[in-house]
Amino acid sequence: MVLTSRNRGLFLRKALSARNPDLLAANGGGCNAILVRGHAIVRHRTLELTRTPERRTMHGVELGGALGWAVNLHGSTHPFEQGQADQRLSHATALEWAGDGPLILGGDLNQTRPRHPGMTHVAGHHVDHIFVRGWEAEGDGERIATAPLSDHEALRVRLRARGGGPSPAPA
Repeated sequence: MVLTSRNRGLFLRKALSARNPDLLAANGGGCNAILVRGHAIVRHRTLELTRTPERRTMHGVELGGALGWAVNLHGSTHPFEQGQADQRLSHATALEWAGDGPLILGGDLNQTRPRHPGMTHVAGHHVDHIFVRGWEAEGDGERIATAPLSDHEALRVRLRARGGGPSPAPA
């Protein structure tokens, strides 16, 4: 897990939210989290993309068994140029972390039409997207209700290694 936007004054935000959880809603702080089940995490890395106007981060884990990297991004919304810079930096960094191995890159990209050259778009809804390299989708992505934990519905897509067998679990 890595903290992302709106975590300044966290003590005060937690105190207010404890009394009235709906008061702050999505303004109550945030984090990127990658949950892994049934496979070892070989390595964990994070990168802060920007601090202002809000902290934006990317978070990745290298999975055992030659499954490659899974990288979660929370990109900037405004200004537009910062959002584009976040996409370029996260793309280059994820490719560097993964080397020639498989890669899953996704999350709240805060872009409606993001581009990640050399990767395949396998699922998306509004500003949330999943791109892959070395994997292919076994079907369409689906949205999963995640309220009240998030202000976005989660995305899920079942993947398989390109030219290989089924994936160990949905991304």
